[in-house]
Amino acid sequence: MTVNVLLVDDEPLVRTGLRAVLESQPDIVVAGEAADGAAVLPLVRQLRPDVVAMDVRMPLMDGIEATRLLLRSLADPPKILVVTTFENDEYVYEALRAGADGFLLKRARPMEIVNAVRLVAEGESLLFPAAVRRLASEYGTNRARAVVTRAALTDREAAVLRLMCRGLSNAEIAAKLVVGTETVKSHVSALLTKLGARDRTQAVITAYESGFVVPG
Repeated sequence: MTVNVLLVDDEPLVRTGLRAVLESQPDIVVAGEAADGAAVLPLVRQLRPDVVAMDVRMPLMDGIEATRLLLRSLADPPKILVVTTFENDEYVYEALRAGADGFLLKRARPMEIVNAVRLVAEGESLLFPAAVRRLASEYGTNRARAVVTRAALTDREAAVLRLMCRGLSNAEIAAKLVVGTETVKSHVSALLTKLGARDRTQAVITAYESGFVVPG
């Protein structure tokens, strides 16, 4: 499988660096670049990338609004990977709440960047649990608590959600619970439906905001 990526960052040097890292891999192609969030929707419609690597702070339209626009405008939007300087940035958290699939630090090593793109393209979430926990504790909502309470997750679904909140992939969860990967996928699908979550990232944020997952 070849992963097509759209790079969105107002710094040309950052785009050049990301392009060099990603195009060193045989299974990743940089389909295009944009210097601002306002250009993202037309380019996505034209290029149909699998993943958008999106800066969160840009002058005309930031990554948060660009994420909202993509999800609002497209029936089948690409995966959105927020690329940021600071992991505890409120902007990052708002982008995740808006629907981004995960975030990546600009200081990440080359193979971490490559693996992040592959992971998000495969439908996994890419989060830094400590950072999400810290931010969620500041922005927790009564709505999130009510959603989790009403969801009535089974014990196994709850266990899967807790492991998702630790940043584990489906394969890692399967190993922890000593079950097959397909079984984990079924549990993930069920809990997403019960939580009314668009994807794994949204489920994790709801879990943290609600207090379902707490430090320790």
